[in-house]
Amino acid sequence: MRLALGVEYDGSGFSGWQSQLQQRTVQGVVEQALSKVANHPVRIACAGRTDAGVHAAGQVVHFDTRAQRTERSWVLGANASLPSDVAILWARLVTSSFHARFSALRRRYRYVIFNRAVRPAFLAQRVTWEYRPLDEQLMRAAAGHLVGEHDFNAYRAVACQASSPVRTVYRLDISRQGEMLYIDIEANGFLHHMVRNIAGVLMTIGSGEQPPDWASEVLETCNRKLGGVTAAPCGLYLLRVSYPDPFGIPSPPLSLHL
Repeated sequence: MRLALGVEYDGSGFSGWQSQLQQRTVQGVVEQALSKVANHPVRIACAGRTDAGVHAAGQVVHFDTRAQRTERSWVLGANASLPSDVAILWARLVTSSFHARFSALRRRYRYVIFNRAVRPAFLAQRVTWEYRPLDEQLMRAAAGHLVGEHDFNAYRAVACQASSPVRTVYRLDISRQGEMLYIDIEANGFLHHMVRNIAGVLMTIGSGEQPPDWASEVLETCNRKLGGVTAAPCGLYLLRVSYPDPFGIPSPPLSLHL
């Protein structure tokens, strides 16, 4: 049978999601914990692989097993073996047609910027620090250029292996709560480093170094080398993955405020 799981993690202590030899990865520790519960080796597929230092509040995975356990047992059993920086939130029995990555309709990320002159201490690995004052109005004006279907080649990593750079951004919102600045972006899919590169461009515009139209100019070049600086991974969170209703996949609340 096939099960889907909701996973949250603090990516600070991991070398990213994907398993790597002699590296601590989220996939590695989750598979190890699930294998103990199943009493056989478990391999999982995720909705979106995250880089080193990137966090998740709404990652979704699936795996196949012959073990007979209740959904509650999968959650409690796995969490008993997981380190403190990873947690299984829920488990659901799904049909064999469900795939954590390929069944997803939309993904939503939040990028968190701590905007003050002095660097943070308590949140050092959970936010991106920007000492320059950022004008969220300029960032909102720039964000409007990136909503819709576009060729995001200029906003993806040079080493990105996606076959097509075309993605549809459904929303790109900028909000502020005191010294915290939030970039919320939802799309049908994301390219490697796409969110971090968008954040880097918006932060450059917010600081006054470039006008809002620069976001569109970068987009039109289709050339990553002409884009902005890739923003740090520590401020990035995979917030939610949306699926067709018949699969019954829970949607986590969008309440992440550091």
